[in-house]
Amino acid sequence: MNSEIDLHCHSTASDGKLPAAELVARAAERGVKTLAITDHDTAEGYRLGQAAAQELGVRLIPGIELSCIWGGVTIHIVGLNFDPESDVMRAAEQAQTEARSSRSQIIAERVGKRLKHDIDLAEVQAYAGGESIGRPHFAQYLIDKGLVPSMAVAFNKYLGAGKPGDVKASWPEMATVVQWIAAAGGIPVMAHAHLYNMTRTKLRACLADFVDAGGRGLEVAYGQMDNNQRGQMAGLAREFELLGSCGSDFHGPNRFGLDLGVMPPFPADVTPVWQSWA
Repeated sequence: MNSEIDLHCHSTASDGKLPAAELVARAAERGVKTLAITDHDTAEGYRLGQAAAQELGVRLIPGIELSCIWGGVTIHIVGLNFDPESDVMRAAEQAQTEARSSRSQIIAERVGKRLKHDIDLAEVQAYAGGESIGRPHFAQYLIDKGLVPSMAVAFNKYLGAGKPGDVKASWPEMATVVQWIAAAGGIPVMAHAHLYNMTRTKLRACLADFVDAGGRGLEVAYGQMDNNQRGQMAGLAREFELLGSCGSDFHGPNRFGLDLGVMPPFPADVTPVWQSWA
């Protein structure tokens, strides 16, 4: 279905394909009335989209998607309706930027040492554009420098699992990012929990810790989530007394037909996160 509320999408401030203003315009065209741009580890999408939202009559909610660790698993926590100019949120964004930067430097050093080639991070950043540097950007750099013949070889020899460039980001613990969002006056929401490949027991333990840290919401209507996943998330929201959130996780035009506002119907027996917003 097409929802009038979409609280999970991405702009070019992280890994989306559309600038924030274009994303807001597309939302307006598609009948989305309340939107949160939740770029990875930055609230810049919200800042850059405000003028377009005011002009087009879209209610733009401050949003961010923060990476963190719980039990050795990378978890994403969406922050909604916080103060993007608060000291705590600005500090959180800086901390996440430094975590990403540190990872890129380690990859460059390890892969460069193996290849006996000094990797220029500024050149790798050019492949990433406005996005954070990822391993595919390193791979393209290696190809263009003639150091490997293909993307497959780049990953098989240097960047894939267990290879020198397989470096995990030093993300903070889940409780830390939950507390950042809460301290900035926002609502911490666990994103796409059905995609973490955890057993039900482990996911329930994760949610228990999330709630203990101050977590308040769970995505219960998400992109191309199927009915079974939707039912599981709705049941967990009720069990842990969490507010429900919804979002497409739209990154840009794609061949799968996913667009802004596209998601399953919101479960009728879950309290929506936006109910208390003025």
